[in-house]
Amino acid sequence: MPKLRRAVAWCIDFALVLTLAYLLAVLTFHRIAGLLTDAPELAVHGCFDLLTSRGDVVGASETLGLSLWHKAVFDVEEAFGMLVVATFLYQWGCLALAGRTLGKGLLGLQVSPCAPARAAVRAAVTTAADIAVYAVACVLLVEGQFVLSALVWALAVVVFLLNALPVFSPTRRSLADRLAGTAVTVLGVSTPGATPPVRTS
Repeated sequence: MPKLRRAVAWCIDFALVLTLAYLLAVLTFHRIAGLLTDAPELAVHGCFDLLTSRGDVVGASETLGLSLWHKAVFDVEEAFGMLVVATFLYQWGCLALAGRTLGKGLLGLQVSPCAPARAAVRAAVTTAADIAVYAVACVLLVEGQFVLSALVWALAVVVFLLNALPVFSPTRRSLADRLAGTAVTVLGVSTPGATPPVRTS
């Protein structure tokens, strides 16, 4: 059943994304912990802020605290950015080189036609629907933009559904497929609906 195959293939690919997210989370935790346990650097920054504060000890400590906070937030944002870029490169690289991701390959599915340009469009839409919009919502939450973060979370759900639900239509083409002019088929079986590849002499 192609729809079930696609669902399982998506789960496999998304599991890879979650694994990468976990590894980035561990790395980011250690980077933030390093900021708090680097006593010499903290001492240098603390002394500098105190000496330039003209006796405003509270202000100096606040400056040091904000500096650490901004560095920690930047580390989190950098991790989300790396996750989005890595997800896109995984999708694009697999499709451009093999016409299938690991999940699709294991389930006997392929994406066609899949020239590098089409693969890039499909990878971009898939990445946005699966992880990128959620990443933006998480970054906004970390920055304290709670209302905007909730709105972006809602938008992320809508984008995901817009991409996924068309798979259950008769053509079985997701939003990513429609925008890229591709279709997901069983290996060795052609399916109408995808834009045919351009012949070159």
